[in-house]
Amino acid sequence: MSIEPLSLEVIDSKDLSGQEYSEILELCSRAYRQDMKPFLDTFGGAIHILGRYRGLLVAHALWITRWLQCADLPTLRTAYVEAVATDEKYRNRGFASVVMERLAKEIRQFDLGALCTGSPDFYARLGWQLWQGPLFIRTKDGLIPTPNEQVMVMFLPNTPVLNLEASLSAEWREGELW
Repeated sequence: MSIEPLSLEVIDSKDLSGQEYSEILELCSRAYRQDMKPFLDTFGGAIHILGRYRGLLVAHALWITRWLQCADLPTLRTAYVEAVATDEKYRNRGFASVVMERLAKEIRQFDLGALCTGSPDFYARLGWQLWQGPLFIRTKDGLIPTPNEQVMVMFLPNTPVLNLEASLSAEWREGELW
């Protein structure tokens, strides 16, 4: 017995229909067990990957552009991944992996891929590496340490040589800092 493939669509947030936005919001809110509207509304310029199975949105991920800096190197144009979600009824079928593999292909023109997660084993299987060094948020007043975060990175064709044990910082933003 073969399983129907997941159909994927890559779509800019400005091109989402009201129905598509509602589907994303409902899926992410169920998956994260909280209202994700305030969180999703902070992502200006997001690019979404929608994974549909038999027409139903069952998996999702998005990326936004952020500027990460390793130690004193120049800032890196980073595809920062957010809102990775799979409907609970459709988990453990590889759908999230398919979405993340497509995302990895779509972000190849960036300097780096990054995400913050509590599930590093899932992303490690897909080629993401856990950042080992200290993490900070850059503000106009200096660096704020964020020792309780787990950030993972994906090296891309344009990624310079980076030391995973060096410091890594991201610009301050509203909502979740990482």
